[in-house]
Amino acid sequence: MNLNRTAAESLAAGLAAQFSVPSAGVQVAVCPPFPYLIPVGQAVAGSGVELGAQNAAFEKPGAFTGEVSIDMLTDLGCRWVILGHSERRALFSETDAIVNRKVHAALGGGLPVILCVGETLAERQGGATDQILDRQMADSLAGVDAASIAQIVIAYEPVWAIGTGVTATTEQAESAHLHLRNWLSGRYNRELAEATRILYGGSVKPQNAKSLMEQPNVDGALVGGASLKLDDFLPIIRAAQSLRSA
Repeated sequence: MNLNRTAAESLAAGLAAQFSVPSAGVQVAVCPPFPYLIPVGQAVAGSGVELGAQNAAFEKPGAFTGEVSIDMLTDLGCRWVILGHSERRALFSETDAIVNRKVHAALGGGLPVILCVGETLAERQGGATDQILDRQMADSLAGVDAASIAQIVIAYEPVWAIGTGVTATTEQAESAHLHLRNWLSGRYNRELAEATRILYGGSVKPQNAKSLMEQPNVDGALVGGASLKLDDFLPIIRAAQSLRSA
């Protein structure tokens, strides 16, 4: 819950001006809070910036006061939805089972998913990172077939690095991303695993974005606080562009 309408529109318009057409090799998307989907969507319409949402309900349209359905999001022009974000899991008790229902709802409604997974500090210190990632992936993707994985982007967000200013080292990020890719290979197949994009999300800043995205299995970034200021967000996108064009 950040920015107001004016600030959100200004940020989106600034991005759209920089990316009037899709950038070769790099996708840029913004996922504003629900109230700003329409004005932000209008600001980026016709540009190379895509629109996404931060969450969605798993139910079809009906009597679910306060919820927002997949159909509503696609009707507003959303091309993406973030599901399973660590804040949703921690603050609103979203379980892997709930995330799984949302994943199926999104895929059934034709809306590609950015699926978030990641461990807490206690889990990492206890040596359980791989186990936690395995469980979250298995449970969140239960019943999702290989054909549907093309509509899913994985985002590794170590909970201990979300909004803390602490960033995983490049070695920690690469290790987790490689583990996730190997999980996809074992669950599905190597070709699909290699084709699936895995983003890093956890205090990504202009100062560390390039070194993180230089890692072999880090395909991009899920940017949080740094996406709220154009002067911070643009250098991160430029870093991705420079790596993809190299």
